[in-house]
Amino acid sequence: MSKSGWYVEIKFKITLHNKDIGLLKLIQSYFGGVGNIKKDRTNYSVYSVNSLDHLLTEIIPHFDKYPLITQKLADYLLFKEVVMAVNRKEHLTAEGIQKIMNIRATLNHGLSPTLQEAFPNTIQVPRPICDNPIIPDPEWMAGFTSGEGCFIVNIRKSQRTKQGSQIALTFSISQHSRDEKLIRSLVDYLGCGRYYPHSTRDMGEFVCKTFQDNYEKIIPFFLKYPILGVKVEDFQDWCKAAEIIKVKSHLTPSGLDQIHQIRANMNKGRTVLNCDNTLSQKSLKSSRRFYSVCTNLSKEYTTPEICPLFITGFFDAVGCFVIIVRKAPKNNLG
Repeated sequence: MSKSGWYVEIKFKITLHNKDIGLLKLIQSYFGGVGNIKKDRTNYSVYSVNSLDHLLTEIIPHFDKYPLITQKLADYLLFKEVVMAVNRKEHLTAEGIQKIMNIRATLNHGLSPTLQEAFPNTIQVPRPICDNPIIPDPEWMAGFTSGEGCFIVNIRKSQRTKQGSQIALTFSISQHSRDEKLIRSLVDYLGCGRYYPHSTRDMGEFVCKTFQDNYEKIIPFFLKYPILGVKVEDFQDWCKAAEIIKVKSHLTPSGLDQIHQIRANMNKGRTVLNCDNTLSQKSLKSSRRFYSVCTNLSKEYTTPEICPLFITGFFDAVGCFVIIVRKAPKNNLG
């Protein structure tokens, strides 16, 4: 609390659909079990760490050792300044609160109208320049894809095929246009695909549409460096569709019907039976059984363990650093 009447809350946060609560639990376990997981709104859960001690002993050391590479690195550097200021109890003074507001004004969407009115002398601090996005490790890529990747089976009507349908596999990753340099670099990193800027939104997208590249580059990559969470089931189904296409069974009525069934149950169409920690383990075991029979894709698959660079890549995709400044109740001043 601040004697000037303002309360400062600092928070590390990841929000996921309830079907991925198992992944949130794995991440919480990686950070020594600190923080808590709560339902934020309908169908979503949030893993957050807001204890100053836990931020200093778990979160800050991780991101200092395994740095973010998206523009969230700039958010982290500003967030860390506030954490350290609070640790020095600077937030208990009017000058310290103003310093924090100057930083808060640069983060995310800036200050609310209420805070702008309360702190008219706020001067935004310069946003750190982070313009060297070099992917540090394939595990980072696995984490980033677990957060933002998308595996799609497209079925289009076509008069050029006997079955009247054309099948195509697409792998894509979208991100805000401020990370265009990073997303463009995926073309060289993965050795395939193209970058497409969004026509109406501040977004950019890496897309791989070529079957040969998806089959020979994307699939082997994620067999070696596995995705975690429920998305691994989408990858599994995507691989099944790839096998059907590879042997040209999609050109038969039964094969096409199989692909229709696979597509119907992927992504938003997937039914999740439970949302506890067994979900991720069940998905991984199912994938292990599947990959073991795909001998032409991978001879061996073992259940992966979450690793530090996976955590960083995943947070680069979906994480958030939060600084909340609000008026403290009068009985809590001092």
